[in-house]
Amino acid sequence: MSFADTIGHISKEDPAPLYLQLQRALREAITRRQLHQDDAIPPERDLAEDFEVSRITVRKAIDGLVSEGLLTRRRGAGTFVASRVEKSFSKLSSFSEDMLSRGRKPHSEWVSKSAGAVTPEESLSLGLSPGALVYRFHRVRYADGTTMALEYSTIPGYCLSSTEQVSTSLYEALERTGHRPVRALQRLRAIAFNAEQAERLGVKPGDPGLFIERRGFLQDGRAAEFTQSYYRGDAYDVVAELNDVS
Repeated sequence: MSFADTIGHISKEDPAPLYLQLQRALREAITRRQLHQDDAIPPERDLAEDFEVSRITVRKAIDGLVSEGLLTRRRGAGTFVASRVEKSFSKLSSFSEDMLSRGRKPHSEWVSKSAGAVTPEESLSLGLSPGALVYRFHRVRYADGTTMALEYSTIPGYCLSSTEQVSTSLYEALERTGHRPVRALQRLRAIAFNAEQAERLGVKPGDPGLFIERRGFLQDGRAAEFTQSYYRGDAYDVVAELNDVS
């Protein structure tokens, strides 16, 4: 059975352009869950043969679905149904905890760990005096081997004794020292990735992303975390639970 037999053929008698017909067939197959998250899409050559269209038509259809975030290209591997992660704002959890709770395998690639004096922006966000010691952690976050986010965290010096206390999970390290945040304020906005961010995440400059800034606090009200994260827009959804308080 060909891929076209699985998701439905397209018709040259249909007035809609062929690439839009192919897009529609793939989109509906994903929506109906005929194609599941992380399923591989056949190579352009095979799709062109199955649907009896040109490779240019196939490429245009795939490009559109990649732009929508339904498909994703992985360098050296091919094209796959995008695997999106829902981030709930109703629970204070770490990236690793989010991924594990969804059956994903998280890991991080460290870009840098450092210690130094607080900057004016960090001082304002963390409520620290000028010159106070902070620890900074910059890393790329992955789920099942796929890049998900860039993360920049600043932690006050009173929460850790050195950067080496953090090996994999920052929140685990803070919990061991008794300084894991118990509440947080978060804000988010849509962004377009610049060239450097795009290169680290394996996407194109200008691709859409989600910026999330978190300020975490201890039980006594002191700040414990200032984190700025840049998530891939094609891989991440934000979910908030709303309750009627009337």
